Amino acid sequence: MKTIITLLEETLAGAFEQAGYDAGYAKVTVSNRPDLCQYQCNGALAAAKQYHKAPIMMAGEVVECLSGCSQFQEVTAQAPGFINMTVSGAFLADYINEMASADKYGLNEPDKKETIVVDYGGANVAKPLHVGHLRPAIIGESIKRTARYLGHKVIGDVHLGDWGLQIGLIITELRHREPELVYFDEAYQGEYPQEPPFTIDDLEEIYPYASKYSKENEEYKEEAQRATADLQAGRRGYLALWQHIIDISIPDLRKIYTSLNVEFDLWKKESDAQPYIPDMVQQMKDGGYAHIDQGALVVDVKEETDTKEIPPCMILKSNGATLYNTTDLATIVERRKLFDPTRIIYITDKRQELYFEQVFRCAHKTGIIGADVDLVFMGHGTMNGHDGKPFKTRDGGVLRLQTLLQDVTAQVKNKMADRDMDEQTLQETVAKISLAAIKYGDLSNQVAKDYVFDVDRFISFEGNTGPYILYTIVRTKSLLGKAAQNGMEIDRSASILPSSSAAQTDVMLALSRWAETVQTAYEELAPHKICQFVYELSDAFNKFYHETKILTAEDPANRASYIRLCSLVGEVLETAMDLLGLEAPDRM
Repeated sequence: MKTIITLLEETLAGAFEQAGYDAGYAKVTVSNRPDLCQYQCNGALAAAKQYHKAPIMMAGEVVECLSGCSQFQEVTAQAPGFINMTVSGAFLADYINEMASADKYGLNEPDKKETIVVDYGGANVAKPLHVGHLRPAIIGESIKRTARYLGHKVIGDVHLGDWGLQIGLIITELRHREPELVYFDEAYQGEYPQEPPFTIDDLEEIYPYASKYSKENEEYKEEAQRATADLQAGRRGYLALWQHIIDISIPDLRKIYTSLNVEFDLWKKESDAQPYIPDMVQQMKDGGYAHIDQGALVVDVKEETDTKEIPPCMILKSNGATLYNTTDLATIVERRKLFDPTRIIYITDKRQELYFEQVFRCAHKTGIIGADVDLVFMGHGTMNGHDGKPFKTRDGGVLRLQTLLQDVTAQVKNKMADRDMDEQTLQETVAKISLAAIKYGDLSNQVAKDYVFDVDRFISFEGNTGPYILYTIVRTKSLLGKAAQNGMEIDRSASILPSSSAAQTDVMLALSRWAETVQTAYEELAPHKICQFVYELSDAFNKFYHETKILTAEDPANRASYIRLCSLVGEVLETAMDLLGLEAPDRM
C-alpha cells in the first residue's frame, strides 16, 4: 500500500509535467502550518533557478493543472512559491479504510529482507544491572521489534561480558578470602563442587570491593591480571569458578530484563568467541595486516582522509592476553558463520564511538567480514538527574536498575491507590504503567541526546508520557466495551465515512502517517519517531472523543463509522506500543 505522501506526490508529479516542469520537484511534506493547510510542496521554489521564473508563477501553473482533482478539497499557490494542499474528506476516508483492511495497516514488506543482528545488552556477569544499562536494553528492544515487524530476520544478542578483568578480580579476592578452596589447588584433578562457594549477593559485594582495592594497590591489580590471563589460558579451577559465576548471574539478569519486557534471542558471551580467536589472529598475520608495536599485536586502521587521530586496533597485549577488541572482532567472525548477517547493529554509550570505529575498520580491512556487511554503531546519550549529571544515588553511587524500577512502581502504586481494583489486577496494572513511564520517558527522546529522568513528569497521566498513551488505549477499550454492552455490534468491516468535524479529520490524518512513521523509525534507528506518532494520534483522538457523540450518534451509519474509527485507533496504538516494548492494561 502506498503512503498518502506518495499518492500526493504522484498526482503532483503529473501536474508539474503538465505545466512543463521536471516531475522531480513534486516533493510533498506534512505542512508546518496546519492552520493553513495539511500538506505542502516547495518544489517551485527549488525549480525557480533552473527555469528562470518567479516561483509563485510556477506554483500557480501547477495548481491550475490540479483543478478538479478529487484528491483535494483545496489547493492554492502561496507566496513566495508554496503549493498548499488540503485533501478531500472522501480521499482521506478511502485511504483510512484501505489502511484498516490492509495487512499491518498498510505497511509494505521490504523489497529485500535483511538478516540483522542487534547487540544491545552490554551487561556483565557478577555485576547487578544499573541505570546505565536501561537505555541500550530498551532502545535495542524497540529497534529489534521494529525491524522484525517490517519483515526482516532479526537476532537480538545480550552479549554478556564474562571474560575480562572483572572475573580475574573476583577470583583474586576469593583466593584472598578463602585460599583453602579446591579451585586454587593446581594439582587437583577431581570433579569440582556443583554448588558455588558464593551467592549472587556475595558477588555483588566482592566485585566492587576488589575493583576499588585494585585501583589502590598495584600488586593486587597485577595479581588479578594474572588470574584473568590464567582463566583465558584454560586453568581448570578458574574455569570452574567462572562457570559458577555464569550459572548464578544469568538467572538474576534474566529476571530484570524480563521485568523490562526485554527479550533476547541469544544469551551469548564474550567467552563464546574464544574458539575463533586463534584462526582470526593467524589470518590477520598471514594477510600482513597485524604487526608488533611495543610488544603488542596491532592493526593500523588510520586512513588518509582522517581529520582526527585514529589509534591502531590492538589485537593482543604484549603478554598474549586478549582484549575487548579481540573478542568483539572474534564475535563478528562467529556471527558471520552462524547467521551470515547483512547488518550488525551495536547499541551502547555514544562515548564508545571511537572504539567501535577502530573495531569496524579492523573487521573490514582484514576481511573477517565483507565490505557489503553494514556494521552500525548506535551511540546513546546518558540518563541524567535534575542536576544534568548522570543519574546517581544520594551518596553519589551508581543506582541499581532494580532500585529505580521499584521506586517508580511505588510512586505509581501510590497514585493508583484510590482505584477500585482487586490486588492482583492493581499490581498488574501498576506494573504496566510503571514500565510505560520509564521506557516511554526514555524512548521519546532522540537516542543520541542526554535527557533528564523526571519521575513526576514521566508518571503523569497527562502530556507526552507513557501513562497518557496507555490511558488513551484504555479509553478506546472502554468505549468499545460500552458499545458491546448496549448491543452495538462492533463491525471491523464497517466503512469509516468522510470526516464530519475538524477533530475527526485530525485523527484520520494522524492515522495516515503510520506506515511512513514505522519505516522511517527503522531506517533512521529512531524509536522517538514512533513515540511522536502515538502522542499525536492520542492527542487527536482524545479531542475527538470529547467533542463527538460517538455511541449516541443518531445516524446509525455515522455511529458505526465512529466506532470503527475508535477501534482502529486502539489497534494501531497497541501495535505501536508493542514496537516500543510496552503493553496497555484493560483498566486504569
